[in-house]
Amino acid sequence: MRLRWFLFGVLSSLAIAGIAAVAVLRNAGGFSTRQQPGAIEAWFARAARSAAIPPAVRTRANPVPDTPEALAEGMAHWADHCATCHANDGSGDTEMGKRTYPPAPDMRLPATQQLSDGELLFIIENGVRLTAMPAWGGDSSEHDSWKLVHFIRHLPRLTDAEKAEMQKLNPKTLQELKEELEDNQFLEGKDASHEKQTPHRH
Repeated sequence: MRLRWFLFGVLSSLAIAGIAAVAVLRNAGGFSTRQQPGAIEAWFARAARSAAIPPAVRTRANPVPDTPEALAEGMAHWADHCATCHANDGSGDTEMGKRTYPPAPDMRLPATQQLSDGELLFIIENGVRLTAMPAWGGDSSEHDSWKLVHFIRHLPRLTDAEKAEMQKLNPKTLQELKEELEDNQFLEGKDASHEKQTPHRH
């Protein structure tokens, strides 16, 4: 009798999982990353992420003091490594962040800010499967990751002056580097493009 109830429970669980999977796939619009995740899919993703984080990790406290120096280093690290997807202000409103699936979250909102320091560290170090979030962990990365945790906490209070400072630290494309070089040459009186187009007079 117990075996029968056990099998019934297993089959019921599989049926519920199958129905949920069908609902997710119908709302997902195929494999396109242009669709926004539906509510059911988002709930399953958050539940899976939460289940993947070991309980002992969640209670870890940030060992790095929250000093202006640590915050500045975290901000510089974010601008150089994270802003391409997450934006300087953490909104995720970037060319890359909007086109991943799921899109980069707005990290200023409670869904991120209510995570514990340990959970944020674990996500930075280990990434999140089936998303665009890579694992940044390494032999000596944890100290820097804790500084990033401080900066993530600071995102809702980011000032315009800090955003302007971060723009100077953002990685530049080849086109941006070329334009910057041309601007500097022009300011120094070395307009290379003009020299090539203007014939020399004897």
